[in-house]
Amino acid sequence: MKRDFIDLWNLDPEEAWYVVKRTKKVKEGEEELDKVLQGKTVALIFTKPSTRTRVSFEVGISELGGNAIFLQESHLQLSRGEDVRDTARTLSRYVSGAIVRNHSHTWLEEFAKWASIPVINALTDKSHPCQVLSDVFTLYERFGEEVKEIKIAYVGDGNNVCNTWLVGAGLFGLNLFVATPEDYGPDSYYLQAGLDLSNFTGGNVYLTTNPVEAVRDAHVVYTDVWVSMGDNEREEKLEALKPFQVNEQLLSHARDDVLVMHCLPAKKGQEITEDVFERFADFIFTQAENRLHAQKTLLDFLFTPR
Repeated sequence: MKRDFIDLWNLDPEEAWYVVKRTKKVKEGEEELDKVLQGKTVALIFTKPSTRTRVSFEVGISELGGNAIFLQESHLQLSRGEDVRDTARTLSRYVSGAIVRNHSHTWLEEFAKWASIPVINALTDKSHPCQVLSDVFTLYERFGEEVKEIKIAYVGDGNNVCNTWLVGAGLFGLNLFVATPEDYGPDSYYLQAGLDLSNFTGGNVYLTTNPVEAVRDAHVVYTDVWVSMGDNEREEKLEALKPFQVNEQLLSHARDDVLVMHCLPAKKGQEITEDVFERFADFIFTQAENRLHAQKTLLDFLFTPR
């Protein structure tokens, strides 16, 4: 039976922790992944631009023995109105898996429904599960088992990364404080999923419109761009988000040894100041590097017969 990874909840808590802990062993050289993709071709179907996601997946697929084929949606018959189900069924006859990065989460769900191969969400308007899976690994790499005890603050726009962090906190049993402007909060469906999972794992999810409250005594402060790909840079949104900028003043309310994370790309001067970004650049780019390690382990998990 094929395994898709459309949202984080496609893994149960035990499976999610297995991927994270195994990623640490793989990165440190304690364990070597099999060439699970040997002789297989995996399609990357992208509508949106990509640096980290595309390169990390292409390199990871190659290191697992497979071949990656990049398909820009504008060059496919999809751009001329072909049904998503027809594209999914066609590609399922050619390739062994599909990694999709596009605007519509509903489109991706429909594609996965009709595909007979594993489908991985490489970002949609609602969810970015590969990013948060890797981010949790980055925190586990730094804090070990104590990662469940630290305070994580997400500050900024209630976008797809924010949605996924809510689910991630619930899935992994983490303590997450989310601060967004009142009119730019996360999706209620993902919030409820995070709360439901937290009841099972012992995690804690809090929402506030006060960034200082979220950041107070935080071990980690996380932010993302205020204007996601495909969105218009509306002046009223940028104005509402100004108090949520991750700057030295906001960080003064966090712990002295606070760490800052950013999933990149960063628009310095909006969601984060350049001086703060550069102060934490090493950790931020370790976070980016870990996309490769976490996704390789995820691919191994999804493509290994069970």
